[in-house]
Amino acid sequence: MDIVVAGRGDEALLLDLLNSTPVIDGVARDELADPVTAPAWLSSRDLGPANEQRMQELRDVRDALQDIVRGDRTPQALQPFLVGVGLFPALSDNGITWTLDTGKASPAAARAILAWDALRISSPGRLRPCANADCQLFLIDRSKPNTARWCSMAICGNRMKARRHYQRNKATTSD
Repeated sequence: MDIVVAGRGDEALLLDLLNSTPVIDGVARDELADPVTAPAWLSSRDLGPANEQRMQELRDVRDALQDIVRGDRTPQALQPFLVGVGLFPALSDNGITWTLDTGKASPAAARAILAWDALRISSPGRLRPCANADCQLFLIDRSKPNTARWCSMAICGNRMKARRHYQRNKATTSD
């Protein structure tokens, strides 16, 4: 039986984590490796203070999740980040509430992994990399037909359409 335990906030954390290696002006950046942006990244998501161990664990889980979403690694790559992590139920008049106990593991890493798993179960194939080969971002396709291809239609979608248009026109003018 699959248990889905993640909220929209966890999905946002997952997407932010996956997208923490953007390409800006043709240069890949790592927002979690930069000593200036890393503490701000954590703080803006209420993930506590930055320290090198926490940042390294987030970078490692991010890299594993990126590879899994791209199909370059299996979910077994996440096992080291889940050691000591447990979900515990509590019954109330409103039903069951699940509590995440991360033990010594990173709470942010565990939440991101749970969000990835929840999407894998509830929305298979909807978490994917941007179709622009020059982009390193990811998207969650919430469209009904499940046809979104780009992280942003305004940026990558427009670039790809303009590139195809240019190639078509270039091919017809060179004939």
